[in-house]
Amino acid sequence: MALECNSCKKSPPEVALLKRCAKCSTTPYCSRDCQKADWKVHKKVCGKQADATTSFQDGPTTGNSSPPKGLEQGVIRPFTRLENRTWLHDRSERDVYGLLIDAYRLRVEDMYNIEGEADADSIYGGAANGLRGFKRFLERVERCPGILPPWWDAKKKECETLGMTPSQWHDLRSAVEKSDIIEQYGDSRFPMQLRMFAESVYG
Repeated sequence: MALECNSCKKSPPEVALLKRCAKCSTTPYCSRDCQKADWKVHKKVCGKQADATTSFQDGPTTGNSSPPKGLEQGVIRPFTRLENRTWLHDRSERDVYGLLIDAYRLRVEDMYNIEGEADADSIYGGAANGLRGFKRFLERVERCPGILPPWWDAKKKECETLGMTPSQWHDLRSAVEKSDIIEQYGDSRFPMQLRMFAESVYG
């Protein structure tokens, strides 16, 4: 059976090329538009497929965590943890702060590059830093039941302070691109984890 786009069901030669979902590496699409159109349905199985693919590629006994660098410690089965809303749980405070900041920064970058939108108080809208937008993001995160680790209650200010500390990676004054995230964390699938986390916040 010929491989076909999971959304429009077209296959070569009708479409020039099929690319697989960057997250799960299994589901084929003919275009970004088809992938976007199918996302609401596909996201229900995508994380499970990604974990299965990662486990298969890593081998059954390696126990590799994601990401392999850039954090004090990665986690096993990150896409399952995203689906279960426990992606930030069982991590150090600094790692949680950094992941929240980077999820926000990549979301702002994506909105600017893909949607052509920029909040006036973001660095893409001309602001000196993204602190005000990040505070709004944290408020949304806090309204998502169970998504933050149990110790979070009074840690919001510390997270904001980290984002405004110069000369470190998680800087709210600096834009970030997908390639930067991959280089920092050493994991080509880590941008997808950040995007999925932000999507769970924004819906």
